[in-house]
Amino acid sequence: MAYKIPTVSEGELWDGQTPGSYIRLDSPQWFTWLESPTTTRFSYALFNRSQGYFDGFMTARKECRQRGAAYWSVYRRQGDRLRKVYLGPSSALTQDRLGQVATLLHTPEPP
Repeated sequence: MAYKIPTVSEGELWDGQTPGSYIRLDSPQWFTWLESPTTTRFSYALFNRSQGYFDGFMTARKECRQRGAAYWSVYRRQGDRLRKVYLGPSSALTQDRLGQVATLLHTPEPP
C-alpha cells in the first residue's frame, strides 16, 4: 500500500497512517505532531472561494539548518515554476499563518 502524505483541510490534519483520526490545527496535539522527528511533510488543500472548491495543494516540508534547528517551508508548482515560501519554526505554523501563505500562493507572481 502506498504511503499517503498527511493532509490539512478545513482546519484539521488527516493522517493517512491512522485512518479515521484527525488533529485540529492550533491544538497542543498539532504542535506536538509538528515537532515529532518522524513528521517531515504535509499537504495543505487550497480552497478557491470564488469557485467553491479545492483547486490545488501546497506541500509543507520540514528542513534542517546546518546547526540542527528545524524550520518549515512550503512549496507549490504553478505552471513550470516551483514557488517556495518560508513558514518558520513549528511554533509559527498556526491556521492563520497557513491561510496567509495559501492566499499568497493563490495570487500569481508578477513576471
